[in-house]
Amino acid sequence: MSQPASETSRSSARRLAVCVYCASIEGIPAHYLELAAEVGRQIAARGWDLVSGGGRSSMMGALGIAARTAGARTTGVIPRALVELEWADHDSDELLLVDTMRERKALMEAHADAFLALPGGIGTCEELFEVWTAGYLRMHPKPVVLLDPDGHYTGLLDWVRGLGERGFVRPEALTRLVVVTDVAAALDACARPVDMSRSPS
Repeated sequence: MSQPASETSRSSARRLAVCVYCASIEGIPAHYLELAAEVGRQIAARGWDLVSGGGRSSMMGALGIAARTAGARTTGVIPRALVELEWADHDSDELLLVDTMRERKALMEAHADAFLALPGGIGTCEELFEVWTAGYLRMHPKPVVLLDPDGHYTGLLDWVRGLGERGFVRPEALTRLVVVTDVAAALDACARPVDMSRSPS
């Protein structure tokens, strides 16, 4: 899924804000934290901005710290009720407090030019499905990318493809989600324009 070097250079020159969804639960294997940190570093290396859920625990924390340390501007959005639960990332360049999860998602989406999901749990899946569905319905023109280097989402993707085989999901919806296994390819996909000429009907 990677682009030629010339295309990657052009996309790197354009400043993007990437909204990253990922786990905030403690106790997961350390390689997932390193994956999140690498995403943060590579976002910064391209001169882009990070939008996240505003927590400093687990993958979300590793992501924000690494991005900021490498020079990226970070915007976090977190419900007031989760400030203590997720140890809000008060070092964010901008930390936005909201009242509800719906407000959180809407504000994250409004600040982003692209969406990137990393391994996570039900919260990450819920966020991914919302922007994926909205993208398929042409409610936004932003790339929706899933970074799955170790098969974390294999079962979920197989299930969704099975829904497609039974007629519950259209092929155009399946192709609206870009699935990659490599950080650079994921960020290349975040910079690639979406073909909005396809109809969801």
